Amino acid sequence: MTEPSDAPLSPTGMPHVIGHRHADVTGGWLRAATFGAMDGLVSNTALIAGVAASASANTVVISGVAGLLAGAFSMALGEYTSVNTANEQIDSEVALERKSFLNSPMAERAELVAMLIEMGMSAETAANATEEIHRDEHRALNFHLTQELGVDPREKPSPWVAAIASFFLFAIGAVIPLVPYLLGFESLWAGLAFGGVGLLIAGAAAAHITKRPLWWGSVRQLALGAIAIGATYFVGYLIGGVVT
Repeated sequence: MTEPSDAPLSPTGMPHVIGHRHADVTGGWLRAATFGAMDGLVSNTALIAGVAASASANTVVISGVAGLLAGAFSMALGEYTSVNTANEQIDSEVALERKSFLNSPMAERAELVAMLIEMGMSAETAANATEEIHRDEHRALNFHLTQELGVDPREKPSPWVAAIASFFLFAIGAVIPLVPYLLGFESLWAGLAFGGVGLLIAGAAAAHITKRPLWWGSVRQLALGAIAIGATYFVGYLIGGVVT
C-alpha cells in the first residue's frame, strides 16, 4: 500500500515527485523585495550624493528621509497595482478559456492535440492524452492555460504581500546610506561607503537566490549603482553651481 504523497502539484494537477523544489518565479514577494531593496539603495544613495554635492548635512538628512518615505510608498503602491492588475488579467483569461470550453469543447480538444503533437507526441498518443486530460474539466482548464499563457491560475502572487515586502525592503535599503548622517558623521564618503557595502550585500543576496556567483552579483550591482550615483552627484554639483 502506497502512502499518500505530500509532493506539490504540477501545473497539470499531477504530483511533482522529482525530488526537488523550484524557486518562486511568478513575480511575487521575492521579486518585489529584491527590487525594493536594490531601488532603495541606489536611489537614496544617489539622492544623498546629488544633494550633498551642494548642500549642508542637515539638508542631506531631510532629503534622504523624504526620499525614503516617498520611494517606499511609491514602490508599495506600484507593486500592489502591478500584481493586482496581472492577477485580474489572469482571471479574465481563465473566464475566457472557460467560456471557450463551454462553447467549443471539440475545438479546445483539437487545439490541445495540436499542442501535444508539437511537443513531440505522435498523433495517436496526443489524442489519447487529450481524452485523458479532458476527463477532469478543472485539470484540463489549468493545462490549457499553462501551455497557452505560461501561468498557473492557482499560483497567483498576493498583491498585498508584494506591496508590504516592497515597502519594507525599500525602506531598509534607503536608510543604509543615511546611517552615518543619523549617527552624526556629516561625511558624504561615509554615506557612500555604507551605500557601497549595501550594494555589495544586496548583489550577493540576489546572486544567491538565482544561483549565480556571489562575486559577480556583488560587483555588477556595485558597478551599476556607482554609475547612477556618479551621474546624480555630477548633476547636483552642476545645478548647485548655477543656483548658488
